[in-house]
Amino acid sequence: MTLAIIDSSGRVVILLLSAFVLFGCEDWKPAEVTKEKGKEMEIEVTSPAFGEGEMIPAEYTADGRNISPPIEWTAGPEGTKSFALINDDPDAPMGTWVHWVVYNIPADVTSLEENVLPEETLANGAMQGTTDFGRIGYGGPAPPSGTHRYFFKVYALDTMLDLPTGATKSQVESAMDGHILAEGQLVGKYSRR
Repeated sequence: MTLAIIDSSGRVVILLLSAFVLFGCEDWKPAEVTKEKGKEMEIEVTSPAFGEGEMIPAEYTADGRNISPPIEWTAGPEGTKSFALINDDPDAPMGTWVHWVVYNIPADVTSLEENVLPEETLANGAMQGTTDFGRIGYGGPAPPSGTHRYFFKVYALDTMLDLPTGATKSQVESAMDGHILAEGQLVGKYSRR
């Protein structure tokens, strides 16, 4: 916290006051707090195929093999019963376009391998939802123009979602409401230029 005052001679004096001095340092925690008293902790989401803010390789797009990229994340906090992954493009001309929905990923699973097949239920028990392409499984980037951002969002949940296979993003988000313990995201980009 910064405080500026004017002393008796008219000079501006700037005082730097640390928040933990003003409010007590015993309960102070950095921004990336662990789940405690309803607070959410951050999950780190990464991919061996591309880094944060980097271009997604063409093989993971409609211009290539159109297969899902490998996605990895850190373990969820205590109480995690499942994970959900939602991949969407907020830069699509008709509004946010959903490319991939996976939910009820077991709590001990912290990655999805490259080329997850378009099956309703995966070998590990996770379920895949319906994308805005109108089908189950991953659908890669195919922006009509410009560079688009693709968000891979992972949520740690305190429950398994009571949803059938093929649920939409909005159905998954509604079912997750009040059950998110932690979350994180990885953003990749793609352009057909």
